[in-house]
Amino acid sequence: MRLAPNPRTLLSTLLLFLPTLTPALSIDCSHVLIDSTSFNLSPLGGPHHVSHIEELNDPPETVNTTYTLDICSPLRRSKGVPQEEECENGTRVCGIRRTFDHSTHTTSFTPMQIAGDYPHTSGRSLDPKWQRLKPASSGIRLEMHGGKLPPPHGRKQMAVIDFLCPAAAAETAAATDGEEGEGDGEEGAGLRFVGYGPAEEEEGKETDVLRLEWRTRYACEGSIGKGGKGKGGHWGFFTWFILIAFLGTASYLIFHSWLNYNRYGARGWDLVPHGDTIRDMPYLLKDWGRRVVDTVQGGGSRGGYSAV
Repeated sequence: MRLAPNPRTLLSTLLLFLPTLTPALSIDCSHVLIDSTSFNLSPLGGPHHVSHIEELNDPPETVNTTYTLDICSPLRRSKGVPQEEECENGTRVCGIRRTFDHSTHTTSFTPMQIAGDYPHTSGRSLDPKWQRLKPASSGIRLEMHGGKLPPPHGRKQMAVIDFLCPAAAAETAAATDGEEGEGDGEEGAGLRFVGYGPAEEEEGKETDVLRLEWRTRYACEGSIGKGGKGKGGHWGFFTWFILIAFLGTASYLIFHSWLNYNRYGARGWDLVPHGDTIRDMPYLLKDWGRRVVDTVQGGGSRGGYSAV
């Protein structure tokens, strides 16, 4: 005798697996819609790194923290790296803090899970939030949540990434006589560490915030559809030219074939306009090719006469 499944049990099972499905739907880098403006950030996908070094006096230590982020998909584990030196699965922003103690000459590693989806540990999600910077032409901002340090019941963590449009940033720097940031001009090198510490807002004092700046042309308005290719517009012109030429030729042949059929009752090759020329095209090309070969292999300055 088979027992009917309990609806409450089925519902609980679905709710249990639901959090594991949400990360895949969290960020669509190819279509980021903010205030009716679309941005394509898919070329920025993949892991990117930025480092920050601190020198401490008491105790004498050197702290080197490397932050790795992937805004489009969770970070993958590295082969050969111990699990305790990496962040959990589902992490989007991970910090690895390497602390060198000058008194004992030892190095310790501390993983920092800044942002990601952790449904089975802390229960927090990425919860990405997009907004335009002021002025709107200067770029966009992404907030990502989910991390805790130490996991799973420590202080809340979040990452704030400002994607700056290079043109707007250059205008601002020129107006304020400011200096250019490190690594300007390269998409990967445009990532810059700004700061890490407690949130400034009164309600966010229990949250540590990692602030980064990313200078990239994909944060500019109108960058959608470029797909990372600076010469994509030229290909679009030639594509349209070939398409229009093909449609025009096809329309010409179809119209004249219909005209020859209705006016003269033509059949076969007689239907096609310039049918004799089209039919003789292979022979014409063959004859033209033979003449080219004869010209290339001719006697040159001997006027076509071969040496005896």
